Amino acid sequence: MDIQKELIAEYDRETANTRKVLEAIPEDADFGWKPHEKSMALGRLAAHVSDTNGDWAVHTLTKDRLDWTPDMNPSDPTTKAALLERFEKQVAEAKPELAKMTPEKWDSNWKFVAGDQTWIDDTKYNVWRTWVVNHLIHHRAQLGVFLRLLGKRIPGCYGPSADEM
Repeated sequence: MDIQKELIAEYDRETANTRKVLEAIPEDADFGWKPHEKSMALGRLAAHVSDTNGDWAVHTLTKDRLDWTPDMNPSDPTTKAALLERFEKQVAEAKPELAKMTPEKWDSNWKFVAGDQTWIDDTKYNVWRTWVVNHLIHHRAQLGVFLRLLGKRIPGCYGPSADEM
């Protein structure tokens, strides 16, 4: 098995699924809406999904360390069009970086640090699997719940959804 080929294929599949869910957000959605006071706002969650699929993937693939500061968070999009534009730009940046990966690069260390705290210290491969792909799927599913609570149709990601049957 060519693991690099499989990782690229998986990224492409999950990117397509993410695009479907982001496209399901209504044009007139209130990006400030929250289903609960402890929840992220719709726009923040949608941006986080986009950023995990794109910007977070690029950081994981191209850097060995990320030193986080609160001012690193980009502003959240306020429209579906801005969200989709951001998503497509980030994916276009991530795909060629993923294609460049080698077994040696996957085995190298990656750290995520905030001040004097190390939040992640693992191989790039494990960071990719856990903090890019799995993390993306987790938050994309949350976004699906937000859509359901707004009374909107949910696109199927792994076969048809109840709305498509």
